[in-house]
Amino acid sequence: MSECICQGPSFTTVDSPARRQWLMATVGVGGALTVTAIVPFVTSLMPSERAKAAGAPVEVDIGKLAPGNMMIVEWRGKPVWILNRTPEMLAALKKAEPMLVDPASEENQQPAYAANETRSRQPEILVAVGICTHLGCSPSPAFTPGDPALGADWPGGFLCPCHGSTFDFAGRVFKNKPAPTNLEVPPHQYLTDTRLIIGADEQNQA
Repeated sequence: MSECICQGPSFTTVDSPARRQWLMATVGVGGALTVTAIVPFVTSLMPSERAKAAGAPVEVDIGKLAPGNMMIVEWRGKPVWILNRTPEMLAALKKAEPMLVDPASEENQQPAYAANETRSRQPEILVAVGICTHLGCSPSPAFTPGDPALGADWPGGFLCPCHGSTFDFAGRVFKNKPAPTNLEVPPHQYLTDTRLIIGADEQNQA
């Protein structure tokens, strides 16, 4: 191969084996550097172990969760409530139905197995994402029926402190409140009677 080398105002065509070898070596090094530069870039696009862990399913032991008590775990950066409902709490679900926006859970806010009157796989255990469906605040427990701040007909449930949305013991939203839909029920399944996994079920790995 010939190379055109500038020598002042004139050009001379030079056919030099040494020149060819130098150019080939330069191209080879450049290619190696390019590949080396691409590898870290591609690696940086892959999810880190920490990022994958943040979205991974969470196993929870509820063996010591007494009736009437609630625990909160984190899944995908969200608070997930696990409430062991008492017989009184379960009875309050029926009482609340006429006051609810979506008592039959027709909106797609839960897996099919939680589209029932308790919105759960086990009647006593509520698993719900504790984030208000209005603007993303976290509701607080308001378990006492007839709470003076909420009215004599209050059956018990949850109150969002930001804009006053209220939810029953199944996470269903009451009428005439800012929140448009019931609380989300995440995918979950029971591994044993006292251990459950949040973020995965028989159909999907969330």
